[in-house]
Amino acid sequence: MSGRRSLWIAGAIVVIVLLYVVATYNRLVQLDQAVDAQWGQVQNVYQRRADLVPNLVATVKGAANFEKSTYLAVTQARAAVGQLPASAVQNALSDPHAFAQDAQAQDQLGAALSHLLVTVENYPDLKASQNFLTLQSQLEGTENRIAVERKRYNDDARAFNTARATAPTVFIVGLFGAQFAPKPYFEAQPGAQTAPTVNFSP
Repeated sequence: MSGRRSLWIAGAIVVIVLLYVVATYNRLVQLDQAVDAQWGQVQNVYQRRADLVPNLVATVKGAANFEKSTYLAVTQARAAVGQLPASAVQNALSDPHAFAQDAQAQDQLGAALSHLLVTVENYPDLKASQNFLTLQSQLEGTENRIAVERKRYNDDARAFNTARATAPTVFIVGLFGAQFAPKPYFEAQPGAQTAPTVNFSP
């Protein structure tokens, strides 16, 4: 009788452990999918910014004596983003090097655009152009959206990384190999906490 009871207890323990493993796996999958979805949102706003660049460059090129090196830097930074291998974006969440490569290219484009907008301060006619003002407003909105989506990505990545590193989940993660590898984070660029003061009023 006691032997049968022991078997029941052992069986119940095995079932409980299996249910916990399944529940943990499902939770990690949900958190992982949330990170993937937010990464897609980041890429969407990046694309929105890239789409604005050609019109912005064409507008400033039309201004008399506008600094050629400034808009060339923007054009080159956008080209560098476009030249990233598709794998750098697709594998970024599982490859910290690819993630850093993508983030660096996007940060360089952002910095070039920021410099261009500061330079516009020296061109009153360009600042008064309705076409430029429209593009500038769209770009400002896009840059704000990029900051928001990157923060949301970091929040989702942190939730995933915290869940996978918490005991006893950390021991279960090992059962699934690299499927639930830690997610990389966006990091602030040096000096990012000191934003340039720009006045776009004509």
